Amino acid sequence: MLLALVDAGYKFVYIDVGSYGRISDGGVFNSCSLATALQTNTLHIPGDRVLPNSNIICPYVIVADEAFALRRYLMKPFSLRNLTTEQRVFNYRLSRARRVVENAFGIMSSRFRVFSKPIALSPDKIESIVMATCCLHNFMLRNPLTAAQYMSDDMCDKNELQPLGAQGGRRSSNEAIAVRERFCAYFNSAEGTVGWQMDAIT
Repeated sequence: MLLALVDAGYKFVYIDVGSYGRISDGGVFNSCSLATALQTNTLHIPGDRVLPNSNIICPYVIVADEAFALRRYLMKPFSLRNLTTEQRVFNYRLSRARRVVENAFGIMSSRFRVFSKPIALSPDKIESIVMATCCLHNFMLRNPLTAAQYMSDDMCDKNELQPLGAQGGRRSSNEAIAVRERFCAYFNSAEGTVGWQMDAIT
């Protein structure tokens, strides 16, 4: 399994390779060094900031899907049951941001054909191949000229995000819930709205 943190430019910022496929995404994340660093606040992430054109203060966060637990630093969608319009807007905006992650995986797997079929090698060699392709992927994106050749427009936004089923009960902290509510309020405010979001959720 490959767990990755991706930035807005499709680059892999952090990867964890080699966990067993039967372990959930959330389980892999909880046992990786990134989760430990986030929990102990040792990454020197900047402090909370006011969101643009508003007085709403929020922390920097990682965008995730329903497989992960809601944390102050990790935003996931609202549960799909009995959603308000505001919550549907939040889920839409979160999915738009998450699409960058989906595209990063899609770009890498389409360029490195080794991922088009099962790799008939030992697990340790597969880990090396995956780490090498992640490094090469980032290297190709460093220069605008090579990035344009490496990443074509038709590789992006091709895959629709599939909703996940129930992932089991997880109790979120009041602080994490409050952060998500602040982002939700911002996305539905005059300052934070985008013109097409209401059309997208209907």
